[in-house]
Amino acid sequence: DLHVLVATNRRHAALICDHGDLVHHLGTTYLPGDGPCLCLFQARDETDLARLNQAARLPVERIVSAIALAQD
Repeated sequence: DLHVLVATNRRHAALICDHGDLVHHLGTTYLPGDGPCLCLFQARDETDLARLNQAARLPVERIVSAIALAQD
């Protein structure tokens, strides 16, 4: 269930924050036509995020860095 996956991401991100690693779940976008979810996190680097997904045992196709641009 999609809601369970999102809740698991949030819970594990909070646990990682409690242990000193800074990972925050910012949101999830589901693409019903394609099936995948795009999860947005704030983290120091990809390693912390990979550790989160491994601990949560959530399937991850890839982790990439992103830069948010301000809207005009």
